[in-house]
Amino acid sequence: MAVDDRFNKDFRHTDRDRFHVSRGEIVTGPVTDWATDFSHLDPRWAEDPFPIMDDLRQRCPIAHTDRFGGAWLPTLYEDVAAIAYDTDHFSSLGTNLSEFRPPRDLAPIGEAPPITSDPPFHHGARKLLLPAFTKTAVAKLEPGTRAFCHSLIDGFKGRDVVDAAHDYAQQIPSRVIGDMLGLPPEDRQRFHELATKLEGEGKQSREERIEHMGRVFIYLLAEVNKHVEQPRDDLISYLLNAELHGRKLEPNHVIGTIMLLLIAGISTTYSAIGTSLWHLAGHPQDRERLVAEPELLPTALEEFLRAYAPVTMARLVKDDMHWRGVDMKADDWILLSFPAANRDPAQFDRADEVVIDREANRHAAFGLGIHRCLGSHLARMELRVALEVWLERVPEFSLQNPATVAWGGTQARGPKTLPLRIR
Repeated sequence: MAVDDRFNKDFRHTDRDRFHVSRGEIVTGPVTDWATDFSHLDPRWAEDPFPIMDDLRQRCPIAHTDRFGGAWLPTLYEDVAAIAYDTDHFSSLGTNLSEFRPPRDLAPIGEAPPITSDPPFHHGARKLLLPAFTKTAVAKLEPGTRAFCHSLIDGFKGRDVVDAAHDYAQQIPSRVIGDMLGLPPEDRQRFHELATKLEGEGKQSREERIEHMGRVFIYLLAEVNKHVEQPRDDLISYLLNAELHGRKLEPNHVIGTIMLLLIAGISTTYSAIGTSLWHLAGHPQDRERLVAEPELLPTALEEFLRAYAPVTMARLVKDDMHWRGVDMKADDWILLSFPAANRDPAQFDRADEVVIDREANRHAAFGLGIHRCLGSHLARMELRVALEVWLERVPEFSLQNPATVAWGGTQARGPKTLPLRIR
């Protein structure tokens, strides 16, 4: 096959400085008042954000910080939903709250379409990906996912304690997304680390961010060129052949979308799996009930998603405006806390409790509005299969020591270390 001229460009020395522009230096250090000085980089946010959210919801439902050049944090479901649905006043061009803001000339496509795309471009870019994430397409991935989960647990043989985050939860979405994209199996740990570091970009300096983005682009560009030479039945080849408005996708669109799938498909899903196992390890009554009533698991996992929603997403204010009692400036960040929305007692009965047989559960764990997660069927399948296999193979387990559980993630929160006693 002839070389695709779209990908002859060497990204190592082109456009790297366009990834983000700064509007003020990052402010580090502990938060003094979450209402006026919040920061998702404060370790307390990853360790246990829910008391913080509950406090803000009562005394300051839309918190503010001067960090990151100015940002807002709504905690009421109705405010989070209003912003998520309002594409006229809030842009998705920037989705990761940090000191960097993407330049407006990247609109409406953004760095990682369709999640960073605004209307009208967003609709077509999202529609391109939908066939790969339908229930029918996802169902074809379930047998392989189930077999892989069993193989991971086979590796626990002879062990009394396992790290359920590193040895189980984190391995599953890396395998699934890697296979969907057609990335080499031997590179799984590598692109897992690339995706994890991208998700944690809020903690990086500008120089570190540019350097890491360059490494990601170089790696993905090499993989794209391999697919140009040897087309395959996977998502990368699909994107190379896809057309939008009668034209093949631009290189930045192809690579940006691959990067999105790595980030959105790995850290968010393993966070949900790990958090669910953490809950069951610490709540034996729920664990025992699910072992005895496995048919309840689909309902229970929706409750885990509601109560421990791993994802927050950012938006950018388009223009100066007065919105629900606060004065927002153009390019202010909005941190859309879906976890906060899911714990709003005005929206959910017994909002702060985990009720594994909760029937009415229209949670926002997968987002709201036009950017609602297009991979929700895939994430649900991975979470369900991971829990089904674990509960079948390891019906009795507990936290080895609650103090040794390490939480992390800036906008995809979950346990990074989860030692469980399995015997």
